[in-house]
Amino acid sequence: MNLIFLAIVVVVYLVVVGVLGFSGFKSTKNSTDYLLAGRKIHPMVMALSYGATFISTSAIVGFGGAAAVYGMGIIWLTFLNIFVGIFIAFVFFGRRTRKMGHNLDAHTFPELLGKRYNSPFLQTAGGTLVFVAMPLYAGSVIIGGVQFISQTLKINYEVALVFFVAVVALYVVMGGMKGVMYADAFQGGLMFLGMAFLLVYTYVILGGPAQAHRDLTDMAPIAREVFGKQGHLGWTSMPAAFSPYWWQLVSTIVLGVGIGVLAQPQLTVRFMTVKSGHELNRAVVIGGVFIAMMTGVAFTVGALSNVYFMKTMGKIALVAGEKRTDNIIPLYIDMALPKWFVAFFFVTLLAAAMSTLSSQFHAMGTAIGRDVLEKGMKVKAKNKIALSRLAMGGGIILSTLIAYALPRFYSGGTAIIATGTAIFFGLCAAAFLPMYIGALYSKRVSRQAAIACFVSGVAVTLFWLFFVHAKESIPLGLCAMMFSKPSLFPSLANVDPIIAALPVSSLVFLLVNARTPPVEAEVTEKAFNGIMNA
Repeated sequence: MNLIFLAIVVVVYLVVVGVLGFSGFKSTKNSTDYLLAGRKIHPMVMALSYGATFISTSAIVGFGGAAAVYGMGIIWLTFLNIFVGIFIAFVFFGRRTRKMGHNLDAHTFPELLGKRYNSPFLQTAGGTLVFVAMPLYAGSVIIGGVQFISQTLKINYEVALVFFVAVVALYVVMGGMKGVMYADAFQGGLMFLGMAFLLVYTYVILGGPAQAHRDLTDMAPIAREVFGKQGHLGWTSMPAAFSPYWWQLVSTIVLGVGIGVLAQPQLTVRFMTVKSGHELNRAVVIGGVFIAMMTGVAFTVGALSNVYFMKTMGKIALVAGEKRTDNIIPLYIDMALPKWFVAFFFVTLLAAAMSTLSSQFHAMGTAIGRDVLEKGMKVKAKNKIALSRLAMGGGIILSTLIAYALPRFYSGGTAIIATGTAIFFGLCAAAFLPMYIGALYSKRVSRQAAIACFVSGVAVTLFWLFFVHAKESIPLGLCAMMFSKPSLFPSLANVDPIIAALPVSSLVFLLVNARTPPVEAEVTEKAFNGIMNA
């Protein structure tokens, strides 16, 4: 009966998503419709789509599981998600991005930067980076959704993988940006309801908010005994300053994702889908409340799962999850929640994963289709939408292969989803953020500075991943093979790449910009036309 109920819920959900995808398909008449939803999306739809794209299984399963290890200190990421990812992004980036994108007739984030700096190289290189790097992030999101499907339905991981990706791919390739955003808004509503119930029920079974957090605080001696060598002081305390866990929590999770959100191609392009800057103002409150509910609940429940598992199994969450953080939230939902809610939350996580994946697949397809093939390599196609759809198929296949291989390749890790997400966010921040800020706010920026920013940001990030940051350098093995040690700088082995790469790319941008001529005046004037009234 539980499986029958689950099947009915899933079928109803998929039918609604399918109808929304078909609606997007029927109303898509040209490239602007397919890439930017015709620039006429309602602010509520845009806000829910932005939030649902931002929050996925990487936040709920991946970072929720990470909260079970690091504790409530991860709530700082929720603060940055709201303050930086919503308020600063919408107010200080969104309005100018929308207006400048319209002025330059830009349809993708790499195209916006390429046209602002009058550099075909930037558009092609940016599109290539998105297409090559985003599958790691998409693969991480897929893993979160597939692990929950596999856990709930008790089916093989590979079977769940094929089913899940096929469903997402169908409506994304068919409906374009309109189909994606309509479905995102619907999925965002489901996610909000599911997370609200999850928080309330968790507090109910743990004796109320005060008792639950008191019990978690009282478990500090256990945390110090198990994780003390890493600097853990308890699940309601921040790790010891500059300890390995402090660096992992602050530099990788909080700063890496909290700042990296500003330069996410699949998010920034949403600013260009609304009719006016005033629409973005209306979306701020909706987006802020949505993000607060999604991340705040996931992180709180993740940390409190330690109390539940200790009371029911005599184990902390990480041990109950077989030392894999990505297993913790699916296991908690399966064990602690009512069976009818497991079915609803199954759909909630499907919605979280599908809303993000749809935008990732769309961004990958447009990056390689428009930015690389059409604009960079001058490939002539009678049907430009078909070209983007074909390129999107390549990105979907690559992401699926990563989702299949990563759990095996990275089997010694405890946070595959959170790690994959943080890598992509940090890489985008280092490569794009300094030149993106310059593009929006300065008329005196140079093409050479933007290119130098991009190259230095990517180069330092990759160097740090391969030769310094232990979470990646150890499983990759290149540093050990070349230098016979896991990290070139052991004292920096826990410092995330963004701590090194973003300052370097920012400094390079400023220095080169000071010594090179600005972008042509006519390009700059076109870009800034009416920008103050955006």
